[in-house]
Amino acid sequence: MNLNFVVPCLMGVESLIANELKNLGANEVRAENARVLFSGDEHILARANICCRYAERIQILVGTFHAETFEELFQGVKALPLEQWIGKEDAFPVKGYSLNSKLFSVRDCQAIIKKAMVERLKETYQIPWFSETGATYQVQFSILKDEVSILIDTTGTGLHKRGYRLQANEAPMKETLAASLCDLARLRDYHTLYDPMCGSGTILIEGALKALNIAPGLQRKFAAEQFRQIPESVWAEERTRAQDLVNFDCDFAAYGSDIDPAAIEVAKENARRAGVLNRIHFEVADIKDFQRKTEKGTVICNPPYGERLMEIREAEELYRTMGRVFVHERGWTYSIISPSEDFESLFGRKADKRRKLYNGMIKCQLYMYFR
Repeated sequence: MNLNFVVPCLMGVESLIANELKNLGANEVRAENARVLFSGDEHILARANICCRYAERIQILVGTFHAETFEELFQGVKALPLEQWIGKEDAFPVKGYSLNSKLFSVRDCQAIIKKAMVERLKETYQIPWFSETGATYQVQFSILKDEVSILIDTTGTGLHKRGYRLQANEAPMKETLAASLCDLARLRDYHTLYDPMCGSGTILIEGALKALNIAPGLQRKFAAEQFRQIPESVWAEERTRAQDLVNFDCDFAAYGSDIDPAAIEVAKENARRAGVLNRIHFEVADIKDFQRKTEKGTVICNPPYGERLMEIREAEELYRTMGRVFVHERGWTYSIISPSEDFESLFGRKADKRRKLYNGMIKCQLYMYFR
């Protein structure tokens, strides 16, 4: 079974996902803005869900076509081989979005697509109505510049939901973005990772999972496990494959600190649930008292941004403090994500490299110091 897939993702991490998918054995990998396309069989479907660190979800691409009118949308959907996936008892809810297209009403597009699917399946199965009591095949549509894509979600709850984070601080970073920061910072399994403003510990935990090669989806379930087209044995084989690739025989260690004792307790619990607590040393400490425990280190952090004037001033003072305590020295690298365009002047050094990323809806830069 050869399938085409779409991976929606955070802006700025498309190349990371493309490289990851190639390493996982996917075919015809192609990166576009905020998504990556690839092809593969049912094993690649399961493998991508279990192993992808940076993607938001894995979607089957049922078909694409051009539509500028509701009639064209209806006929385009009705022409697709939906019965290859959706059975006579299956549920097939519809949701999606439209951007820069003549068909701009999402609600109307949703209703037309659902109606077209029902008509197609009624003709196929020769039944007048659908109970939708079986497995759920979440149908998603995207309409971009009048080009329609009809997709079926295989993931369910987003891939950033690894399952280890029960609690978070006020502004939690998505696990997928934290993993991306670790990749962009060139974190390796022999490195020592530091996050002196660790909050609920997401960057440290994702760094440990990456260093130990623990698949982020190894302990969770996915929507496509209910799809009758994919045997249970496929999922079992892919979980066994991922488990066999875990590497505990490495020198990775991490140090996390935060000024908030409650945040440190949450971080410890999250790390315990993720199975990496023995690799991370936590302590309550202020950033101004940052101490290096080792000769070399990889520092990655997500300092508070501040939205109100007073908070912004506090954030700016924090950047100055970081510039003082993050000493420019051989063997040490620093990667700091921030929306501030003044970060470099406040920090006191121009970054060796910058990378545009989005933390949620906030446009940021990853300021990297490694020379």
